[in-house]
Amino acid sequence: MKLAEALQLRADLKRQIEQLSNRLYNNAVVQQDEKVNEEPQELLKQLNLCQKQLQQLVCRINMTNCNSKVDDETLTEMISKKDCLISTISIYQRLADSASTNTFRATRTEIKILPTVNVKDIQKKIDSLSKQLRLLDNKIQKANWEIELL
Repeated sequence: MKLAEALQLRADLKRQIEQLSNRLYNNAVVQQDEKVNEEPQELLKQLNLCQKQLQQLVCRINMTNCNSKVDDETLTEMISKKDCLISTISIYQRLADSASTNTFRATRTEIKILPTVNVKDIQKKIDSLSKQLRLLDNKIQKANWEIELL
């Protein structure tokens, strides 16, 4: 199985666990003299099986990410770099948005609000970081479809 397939399976298992837990909650109580739509014990069995499968799969994905290299960098290193780029872009975007806010002044005597950063330069930085993120994400996605799950 390719790493990308394992990642899809992980997403499916997480979705299935969420659905099972919702069904379990919906059948946790019943009105007196009524029957539940689904047996909670059966749902718990299915839930536990999915959780066990997910744990094993996540272990294998993490092992694969730690032991697989692309251009002298492990997938784990690349994923952490991607996460940091996403965070940095978000911070710069909020900074640019905040500095771009126009304030309305009814009269000339009101306090004038000015940005403390150059929004144009910040936007150039966002564009540069976004390009780095796209290229890195493409490299990760390519590797995911080439690397076998350990």
